Amino acid sequence: MEEEQNNKKNSRRQFLKKGLLAGAVAAAGGGLLQAYSETPGSGEKVKVMTTNGEIMEVDKAMLKLPRVSIEESHQGIPGKKFVMVIDLAKCKNARKCVQACQRAHHLPKSQEFMKVYLLQDSEKTSPYWFPKPCFHCDNPLCVSVCPVGATFKRSDGIVLIDNNRCIGCKFCMTGCPYSTRVFAWKHYSEYDEDKEPYSPEASSPGKEGTVSKCDFCPDLIRVGKVPYCVSACPMGVIYFGDVDEDTVTNGTETFQFSELIRDRAGYRYLEVLGTRPCVYYLPPVERQFPVDRGFNDLDESVKNRYLNTPYAKKHKL
Repeated sequence: MEEEQNNKKNSRRQFLKKGLLAGAVAAAGGGLLQAYSETPGSGEKVKVMTTNGEIMEVDKAMLKLPRVSIEESHQGIPGKKFVMVIDLAKCKNARKCVQACQRAHHLPKSQEFMKVYLLQDSEKTSPYWFPKPCFHCDNPLCVSVCPVGATFKRSDGIVLIDNNRCIGCKFCMTGCPYSTRVFAWKHYSEYDEDKEPYSPEASSPGKEGTVSKCDFCPDLIRVGKVPYCVSACPMGVIYFGDVDEDTVTNGTETFQFSELIRDRAGYRYLEVLGTRPCVYYLPPVERQFPVDRGFNDLDESVKNRYLNTPYAKKHKL
């Protein structure tokens, strides 16, 4: 009997570590606690929000992610091929994805790995909000132009930057057709908030004179969690998963990746460039929110980004 119970416990551990399965994410109420259930407590409590908007109080030690070595960061997670799907019909520019990413990666407000644009395809069509992370291309031009091998693509499809190698030449920034990278022109105080050793998987702490970008949060993925932007979005706009498992989830809903892309006419941004992005978009049809709502509660510095768009000028926003 005791041996049987131990086998069940071991099976459960393997299930939790496998990651990104619908049951694991849903049971965690948005994916925050389950993979850390065996972490010793620190006694210090912090409040966190799940993807369904519930506030939970958890032990701070449960939120601490293990950091692998720089050498291990260069190796992809075996048997995985990660993909992201963004549903443009759901986005209302809440910007929670941006804020969660900046907090997790210790970024100043001037640096954003996830950017949200206001796009309008033609004068006769309606505008829509367009979140844009790094696309982690299967044919990444940024990797091919880096002269020192600082930018690299792993076996699991994730493209990372090793800031210990980066010389700040910005060749990767000019090589990326999507403008998803940012450059650290100086040392920001936010970098000092990260007390852990540097890791390409965490993209932090940042370093003056180097390039950084969205990393798909592989430190979270290693413990079976979805990226910060996914769990932070209150509208469930962003889905993340594994192409080989044919599964993507936003923390509350789980779909077969192939069916979702087929049935919703999913596409890849500027696919004509031949970069083969690992981020797909679902068209902004039957949108759930008016575009105007995306202008609410914005910092003036952020709002000014959108005021020069044709839509903002036409409606005198």
